[in-house]
Amino acid sequence: MPASRRPRRGRIAVVAATMAAVALTAGLTTGCDAVDKALDCVQTADAIADSVTDLQQAVENAANDPSQADASLDSIEKNLRAIGDKTDDADVDKAVDDLGKAVDNVRTAIRNGDGTPDVSPVTDAAGELTKVCTS
Repeated sequence: MPASRRPRRGRIAVVAATMAAVALTAGLTTGCDAVDKALDCVQTADAIADSVTDLQQAVENAANDPSQADASLDSIEKNLRAIGDKTDDADVDKAVDDLGKAVDNVRTAIRNGDGTPDVSPVTDAAGELTKVCTS
């Protein structure tokens, strides 16, 4: 199963990089405040993508160090709060909420003894957040 997760990591990185480029291009035609918000959102979404990759690796290595998954989940939640504090966009708020719920579900699964919880909802929600940050 780890092999099937590797393409997702690459996909998140490509999506984040593409969305950052789109945001920068869009910034040339919009006001500074909108550009700043979009860049903040994209940068934070990129940090979340990194945390999701860390989470995937932590779940794969959970037998060796279960605390890694908690640290990755904490990092995602911290970045979600940062986005939530900087936006008033309904689509971004929904994506943040969806990602937060996915993170909560993984955390609950780990606490309930699941050594290899399904993190694909977290990956999918992070991709959606990146998408809405640039739309």
